[in-house]
Amino acid sequence: MKTHVYFRGILIGLLSIALFGCDNQSKQELAQLKDVNQNLQSNLTSYVALWDDVINNGKIDLINATHFTDNIIMVVSPENVAGIENFKAYYKNFLTGFSDISFTVKDVFGQGDKIVKHWNFKGTHTGDFFGISATGNTVDIDGVTLVKMNGNKIAQEQDFMDNMLFMQQLGVLSSSDNVSIIDDLYKSFAKGDVASVLAAMDDNIIWNEAEGNTYADGNPYKGPDAVLQGVFARIGADHEYFHLTDIQLHDMSNNRVLATLRYQGKRKDNGAIIDAQAAHFWTLNNGRIIAFQQYVDTRQLAESEIK
Repeated sequence: MKTHVYFRGILIGLLSIALFGCDNQSKQELAQLKDVNQNLQSNLTSYVALWDDVINNGKIDLINATHFTDNIIMVVSPENVAGIENFKAYYKNFLTGFSDISFTVKDVFGQGDKIVKHWNFKGTHTGDFFGISATGNTVDIDGVTLVKMNGNKIAQEQDFMDNMLFMQQLGVLSSSDNVSIIDDLYKSFAKGDVASVLAAMDDNIIWNEAEGNTYADGNPYKGPDAVLQGVFARIGADHEYFHLTDIQLHDMSNNRVLATLRYQGKRKDNGAIIDAQAAHFWTLNNGRIIAFQQYVDTRQLAESEIK
């Protein structure tokens, strides 16, 4: 009996030591986890504030050794950007290339030394941007950045975004929608749906008729209403019918579309028949027509007016 009591005492003692040790270990792990979470939260807060100052407030000099490791890396193709001065020069392109900048961190979260940032960038391309001359185009692009921290400093970043869409918004690449937009416009014109034609135009569209054309007296027409009153209404008043035929659309660079076609019509005043070769040069931005230039056989048009 005494032997059982003795061993039971030893067992209880061992269990107590084990439980006490586990309890201490759990407390230590919780304390460490708390420290990690507090450090992560601190990094997230300071990270968002830093990029707000750099991009929105133009404080490019905050890209320094206080906030970034000396060997900070921007992962890009074909060659990474390494070092604080090169990293600063990289981001300076955004500040010199764009005006009316709005940079918004839509969401940010992380784990350990890693941060994920979901962002939106808006701006007007009014300066040199990585060698791309100002186009005056506006951009509105979402992206995600993967970040690695070293303590409380940024050690590495890698951006992910739709680069093709970004280049299209800049006007360096043409949008794949441009041709279909112009095609729909011609179809609306053929149906007499002038409202839809005007709706495809930007509020500040610049419209030029070919030099020598009677309707060029209002060049440049500015805005859809000016085009309606100065061109479309006069064409309708002057012609018994006026059709655009043999339309061929050609996708061009810098968000431009070339249309080759013929004008076929009949004047009301003298019955003259028109069958003239023409070309239209359209410029678009973000799906809206911002400019139009007409080229046409103006000699035939002029001769039809005096018959």
